[in-house]
Amino acid sequence: MPLAEFTALLLLATAMSFTPGPNTSLATAIAANRGLRPALRFVLAVPVGWCLMLLLCGAGLGAAVVAIPALRWAIKALGIAYLLWLAWRLAQSARLAQADASHLSVGFWEGVALQFVNIKAWLMLLAIVASWIIGRSDGAQRMLLVVPVMAGFAFASNFAYAAVGAMLRGWLAQGARLLWFNRVMALVLAVTALWMIAA
Repeated sequence: MPLAEFTALLLLATAMSFTPGPNTSLATAIAANRGLRPALRFVLAVPVGWCLMLLLCGAGLGAAVVAIPALRWAIKALGIAYLLWLAWRLAQSARLAQADASHLSVGFWEGVALQFVNIKAWLMLLAIVASWIIGRSDGAQRMLLVVPVMAGFAFASNFAYAAVGAMLRGWLAQGARLLWFNRVMALVLAVTALWMIAA
């Protein structure tokens, strides 16, 4: 891959990975409520889900999503419903002790599955596959380069957000700070869901 194309890929990955979205919001909220270690399951799930999606998009799933409106709407509807459900669960936690499995626990496989209903992930992956992989004579080699790059960005961005959440944990334990933090994070997820409806 020419240096100019690789640089453009890195710029897109940086912009899309480090801007707030469903993954980074969840990573922050989980770490703030439960600590960095419990958040690592989700942080590790994101790049695994991304890589699976990227490989499937390269193999033709992306073209099917673009070509079949019903499939696109199903992914969108599931993503919106899931984000709203997570926002509702998050808004229920007022104390660190409440942030247990019944309120805010996103496991590894749940985190992987979340990627498949994450409209921001689909938009980015479809752009990457269409711009850097499909129709190229060296498409397989490009895929071997793009997968670890995207996995690295997915891990780094979510780990950074989770680390911030974990650093806020002690401060949030005082008074009603955690309740308001959780409500703001729930609002971010709900706004993301509304953005998905409009997109």
